[in-house]
Amino acid sequence: HRAFGNKMAILAGDYLLARASIYLARLRNVDVVECMSTTIEHLVRGEVLQIKDSRTGVADMEGYLRKNFYKTASLMANSCKSAALLNHATPEVVDAAYRYGKHVGVAFQLIDDALDFEGSAASLGKPALADLNAGLSTAPVLFAAESHGDVLIPAMARKFKEAGDIDLALQCIQEADGVRRTKELAAVHAEMAMEAVVGVLEPSPFRDSLVHLASRVVDRSR
Repeated sequence: HRAFGNKMAILAGDYLLARASIYLARLRNVDVVECMSTTIEHLVRGEVLQIKDSRTGVADMEGYLRKNFYKTASLMANSCKSAALLNHATPEVVDAAYRYGKHVGVAFQLIDDALDFEGSAASLGKPALADLNAGLSTAPVLFAAESHGDVLIPAMARKFKEAGDIDLALQCIQEADGVRRTKELAAVHAEMAMEAVVGVLEPSPFRDSLVHLASRVVDRSR
């Protein structure tokens, strides 16, 4: 998007989705086609929830995590599940693959939320504080609202549009340890992802790679 603009980036994404759909159909596996098609439905649901939040300006943590599942974790969950289905895995392994992808996806998005407050534009590939500037209340903000709701929720409702709203939000997040708590929640989901595969898969380099990947999701800096 930095090289060619948002419109061209969106068109490129549409093209990639179309090509992916063609390759998906060529698998001739109805279960996998249904599974991956679900992710498209979930993406739309997630966008609808985000639009609703942007109108009210106020979200709760449960609703926020549900939206993030639809927008991010569902793709990872159903991709992992599809891989297991294509390998003709047992129902237990298929379920474990789904849970692994789900929790890795949730952890990934939570770390993304945290990095928006810690990273630079160069490391993130987008401007820092992009979510706040877009009027979005992500996990660090929602954690801060638990203890600073009297001053923070009005700013959330007006989507941080008034002068001083963003500075207020940053102060509240710092005082409430919002970024740290977001990372801790991400670590919980990463641990749940590890438990999903360790409890079902036999010890192997492949299982170790999945565990390592879940750990890297939490430790990433970009």
